[in-house]
Amino acid sequence: MNFWLVKQEPSKYSWEQFVKDKETFWDGVRNYQARNNLKEMKKGDLVFFYHSVVGKEIKGVAKVAREHYPDPTTDDERWVVIDLKPVKAFKNAVTLDAVKEHPKLQDIALIKQSRLSVMPLTAAEFKIILKLGDTTLAGV
Repeated sequence: MNFWLVKQEPSKYSWEQFVKDKETFWDGVRNYQARNNLKEMKKGDLVFFYHSVVGKEIKGVAKVAREHYPDPTTDDERWVVIDLKPVKAFKNAVTLDAVKEHPKLQDIALIKQSRLSVMPLTAAEFKIILKLGDTTLAGV
């Protein structure tokens, strides 16, 4: 299993809307590195949902429900989407400041490549962030 983080402005698509929808395709990615990360995602991988711009916090955990396929919002075949399903809201959202302050998260892409919208995480980083959010997941 691999671990990821996706970013979205809550005014465009919030964690709360995602939970209501129960599943969504993750579209609008127009950065090659982020697109390549989408292509690496496998069904069942766990994904943090991060509110960017406003809030700047990790709100919950999702999982990949369907691996990459052509982005239905464009005719440009270079772009792909994946399907995500919500798994669990964080008990306490984890702020960007909390991530920046943690000594073992200094190399995380959320800090090092702050404009990247889809990024990989190590298992260790994922576990640390879960702990910061006072949230547990079976098998992690």
